[in-house]
Amino acid sequence: MNFRDESTFRRWAGGMIVGLMLAGCQRGDAGKAGTKGGGGQPIEVVIQAVRLEPWTDTVQALGTVKAHESVTVTAKVSETVDKVHFESGQWVNRGAPLVTLTGQQQQAAFAAAAAAAKEADTLYQRQSQLAAQQLIAKSMLDAQKATRDAAIAQVQQIRANLADRVIRAPFSGLLGLRQVSPGTLVTPGTAIATLDDVSRVYVDFPVPETELANVASGQAVNGTTQAYPGRTFAGLVQTSAGRLDTGSRALTVRGDFPNPDRALKPGMLMNVEVTRDTHPAIVVPELAVMQVGSQTFVWRVTPAGKAQKVEVDVGGRIPGKAMIRTGLNAGDRIVVDGVGKVKADATLKAAAPAADGAARK
Repeated sequence: MNFRDESTFRRWAGGMIVGLMLAGCQRGDAGKAGTKGGGGQPIEVVIQAVRLEPWTDTVQALGTVKAHESVTVTAKVSETVDKVHFESGQWVNRGAPLVTLTGQQQQAAFAAAAAAAKEADTLYQRQSQLAAQQLIAKSMLDAQKATRDAAIAQVQQIRANLADRVIRAPFSGLLGLRQVSPGTLVTPGTAIATLDDVSRVYVDFPVPETELANVASGQAVNGTTQAYPGRTFAGLVQTSAGRLDTGSRALTVRGDFPNPDRALKPGMLMNVEVTRDTHPAIVVPELAVMQVGSQTFVWRVTPAGKAQKVEVDVGGRIPGKAMIRTGLNAGDRIVVDGVGKVKADATLKAAAPAADGAARK
């Protein structure tokens, strides 16, 4: 392009600069307008009003099954096993003989003591007749009476020793594996078998200090085990320990469970759940509760349709629902689906729940 003089060139350049500046301003205004319009779009979410629903508080824990009565059967004396009267896993009644120990020496001693006691008693009876006729002194009769009583006591002692040679079940229960055979030399403390009364069982489980107010004797407790999927065992809270564990700050609670079919075995792990009376409470869908770090909150919808973050205290959960202790009141509207895309003060638009129940992103 040719310019006739310098002034003409300057006027042309100035016009070009102004035009470029105006075009840039127009583009900037258009971009700002687009940004503003996009940020103001309402976010579609599912909104639900909070209401009171019946709620049953529960305390869940992991416990260990224990027999109602349990003992390891042992011998009281050192002796050789003569006979074994049971098989492993057998149910026995109280007083049933389990093992007989050899006792020839004690039996011989018993026979000798019994003969001596009989002779002493016979002599005492004769001297009693003579004393009645005043043919012997009363002191002789008293001495013979003491001899007779000592002989009888000796018989009773040997009889007790013989009784120790027959080991009996102290209560009705289920025997464990047999640990001895005929000919085994046993001593005091030698394990013969375990014996457990499992007609009823105890389940000891820890309850945190914060939940102690929710547990009391007589409350219903349900238990499940991995050994019997789908089966629930019903019991009652029987008692609790007298003090808390200083390390865990938990109290050991004992539940009592009937076990008529002996399905529960000592040592099994059981998931227990203690239930309280039903009462009205604020219950919301579990998807509405957000957890970020140590903060638990829900998105409440203000009357103006804005999103407001509200911290809540969750008092309990069941599949699909959560009970809110504090933070919400009946009648509040909250976001129950689509919470992942909500931000504070965002404009919200109510949407119909997904037909297939799938959560909104």
